[in-house]
Amino acid sequence: MDLSPQILIGGGAALLTALSVAILLLSNKQSPESTSEPTPSPVGTTDGPTPSLWGAFRVGLSKTRQGLGARLKGILGRDASLEARLADLEEALILADVGVPTSRRLLDALRRAPDVESAGALLEALRGEIRRILEQPPAADEGGVQPRIVLVAGVNGVGKTTSIAKLAHLYRSQGKKVLIAAADTFRAAAIEQLEVWADRVGCDFVKHQSGGDPSAVAFDAVKAARARQIDVAIIDTAGRLHVKANLMEELKKIVRVVGREMPGAPHEIYLVLDATTGQNALSQARQFQQAIPVSGVILTKLDGTAKGGSVLAVRSELGLPVRYVGLGEGLEDLRPFDAGAFAAALFDSGGLA
Repeated sequence: MDLSPQILIGGGAALLTALSVAILLLSNKQSPESTSEPTPSPVGTTDGPTPSLWGAFRVGLSKTRQGLGARLKGILGRDASLEARLADLEEALILADVGVPTSRRLLDALRRAPDVESAGALLEALRGEIRRILEQPPAADEGGVQPRIVLVAGVNGVGKTTSIAKLAHLYRSQGKKVLIAAADTFRAAAIEQLEVWADRVGCDFVKHQSGGDPSAVAFDAVKAARARQIDVAIIDTAGRLHVKANLMEELKKIVRVVGREMPGAPHEIYLVLDATTGQNALSQARQFQQAIPVSGVILTKLDGTAKGGSVLAVRSELGLPVRYVGLGEGLEDLRPFDAGAFAAALFDSGGLA
């Protein structure tokens, strides 16, 4: 059959077009950008970490894992009795800033555990007990409350300002409208720094003049949040020294004022603690707990310390849930805490499991 050049060209063009579309669809299907990550498990669950959370915790806990992992290899790799191993294990846990009370609680649980004579069984029992200690109630249901008022407290230098920015960014990534209020009116640059962060993240911002009444800022923030139909209002507070009674009284006043303007608020009071300060952070937390109803902890700088065991100490000794942890300097590096991801990442050191 004689096919004209026009038919051949037209058919070839159609075939080429069809192939191009097929290749484009296939490449889009396989594109990393179009591949959805598994949804992280709810805060406090221990059914096993999702790959994304596990990866973040694995990187963030690298210093702790290297230090603790090296000591565990030495302890579990030698021929010794169970009691000798447990004695060495207690020292390793204390050096990782787990704390004496929590370390002893772990060891008591291991002594009661069956069949832990082998190194592998002892390690698995330790991992399981750590997960049990870190189990915590789920975060309060945010549905039906608008605006949700979040108060953030902590001493100077713990990373409070950047944690507020990261928390705001996290809420914004969930499609929420966020307001930040600068009630730390005593530190000269605090208002300006927070305003820069609010602009960068894309949040509404409420401030007064430097040196003004922090409670008045908090009051205006709640009013503005209600008027503007804000989803979440985050109120910064002064980086007060926890040993200063007058500053603690100011913090109590903020809580009272917010509660009067909106019954039931603040809905969350997060205490920011620096993971690198170890037992000093626990001392700070106890003082804050005596003054205000802290609902959870934001633990910062976990990636910068070899003493990540402080997470265990906070949960076990203070009874406070660790809601978020700082695993880096980027805006995305404030992660909801996950006990399963933490336990898995803590012991992922190749030769241990």
